[in-house]
Amino acid sequence: MQMSSQRKQRGLKTTGGLLVFLWTDRGSFAQRLNCTVAAAGPWCAGVEMQALHPDLKNSLFPCVWSCPELDPEELSAFTDLYGPLRFLLTFQAKDAGHCMSKWQAHIEAFLRAFSLTNAGIKVHLKFTFGQQTVQHELRVKIKSKVSPTDQLPLILDVACSAQPPWCVRRRGWCQGGHPVVGERLPLSIPPQVMDQGLFGELSVQFVALLRPCVLQYPNLLTELTRIQVLTYSPSNIPVPGPFNFFKGLPAALNCQQLGLDRIHCASFKDLTHSSSVVYSVEPENWEDPDPEPSHVPVQQSLLLFLFLHHSDPFTSEVNDTIAAEMLIEHHLEEILSNNRQAVSAALEAELYNTLKAQNHRKKKQEKLQSAAEVILSSTISIVSSSSNMDFRNACLNRMKVNDTHELSASLRESLWRVTSGKFLHSGKCFSSEVEEQPKSNESTRVEI
Repeated sequence: MQMSSQRKQRGLKTTGGLLVFLWTDRGSFAQRLNCTVAAAGPWCAGVEMQALHPDLKNSLFPCVWSCPELDPEELSAFTDLYGPLRFLLTFQAKDAGHCMSKWQAHIEAFLRAFSLTNAGIKVHLKFTFGQQTVQHELRVKIKSKVSPTDQLPLILDVACSAQPPWCVRRRGWCQGGHPVVGERLPLSIPPQVMDQGLFGELSVQFVALLRPCVLQYPNLLTELTRIQVLTYSPSNIPVPGPFNFFKGLPAALNCQQLGLDRIHCASFKDLTHSSSVVYSVEPENWEDPDPEPSHVPVQQSLLLFLFLHHSDPFTSEVNDTIAAEMLIEHHLEEILSNNRQAVSAALEAELYNTLKAQNHRKKKQEKLQSAAEVILSSTISIVSSSSNMDFRNACLNRMKVNDTHELSASLRESLWRVTSGKFLHSGKCFSSEVEEQPKSNESTRVEI
């Protein structure tokens, strides 16, 4: 939080490194979980460690003990990469020995959510449990800067690992997504939360990220199958989603208008997703007169970020900022419930804007299918009714089939490959290297 405040005041770059190191030692009765958090680089310049420690230990860590400092040798590789430490804190969690795996999963999920919106900061995670050591570096392959109005820019991780459908695998394929800044919605603070000491102005900024990107393939059919909602504090730190509010969200959405059959929650019982809420989406059935396994739509997922913003002219000290953000996190359920109608309407608008292109593709695909049926029926009619055996044999040989029934299936597949594989260059896409067009596709065009 203090690091975020320093960046706002000084305009510092959000680059550098963050190390989280967990290890155990054996006491007389149970394992004890030790944790070291270290930070270096421009993103945390100006942090006064000695002044910050009392605030952190009093406000954030009421359930931890002090423990011996980490061996400096363990930090040497980190400082070699990012320079001298700007922040270092080591503590021991109470009663954590019986749930090591849950701690590990929860911390890793939290850091991955943190890295999504702090892509300029390289996150290193290390676990040493007994003789076993596991290390992770949360690598960000593709970054995108988002600049909401009157706010500091955000650096998002937009990389997507989804593989392209086989009909376009030899062409350019966008390796990332393109964030879209949505509405910024003011939030009213409930009176009971004000009584706890939270004042000032509170709002939420929506940012949507749809992946994988298919802008370069206007004829590819897509369907939205997954929505993940992540909520971030004013310091851009992931906070637990207000589950009761989000659990009731599908009932508040007009799925018919969105072109979706059903949205249902999928992750409330999963502790590793405590920083986000995941929905499964069932799209409306679309008619395909001759469905093929290879013709299934490209499945897309939507990341919907909710960035909370808070300003209070009477809050200037670090401990006041920490207290305010803790109040926001603790009472987030009440705050969103107090603004339920406005937040639900804003979320529905974000979904509608995201799905407009998908619904347009669906209508375009229906037109292409109708046109393809006309082409197929006309072609088969011409070949079947022809009395010229040389012409008939030439058509069958060109398509490498034995009769008109096989010709119909082969021609349908060729038409689908040509239309679905239509490629349009997009200057904003993070395209992989375009490979040479394979002979099979060229043959398809010649055949038609």
